[in-house]
Amino acid sequence: MPKTFLVVDDSASMRQLVSFTIKDAGYDVLEAENGKDAIGKLSKTKVDMIITDLNMPEMDGIEFIKKLRSMPDYKFAPIVMLTTESQEAKRQEGKQAGASGWIVKPFSPEQLQDVVKKFVK
Repeated sequence: MPKTFLVVDDSASMRQLVSFTIKDAGYDVLEAENGKDAIGKLSKTKVDMIITDLNMPEMDGIEFIKKLRSMPDYKFAPIVMLTTESQEAKRQEGKQAGASGWIVKPFSPEQLQDVVKKFVK
């Protein structure tokens, strides 16, 4: 049974690009448009890894990660930030919230697949 990923981004085109790249590597994908939407989906389905944007309406990536880390099923799940933010202060904020990794947009499909392979066997 393939692993399942959740892609969280307020941009539909970015969700499609990330989803296509992950599906191309043989995984299943769920999509959410912000942290609040993602929490709702995660209450119904368990996923193996989460890829989330930082800047989103309703619940941003940092708040979303903090919420995830308080949920027993996601306390240790791999969570990668995929964002345009590259400042070290933002990276540290993400790490302190519980992010497992950080990818700066734009990215190559190979770069994303390499990060996914590091976290999901």
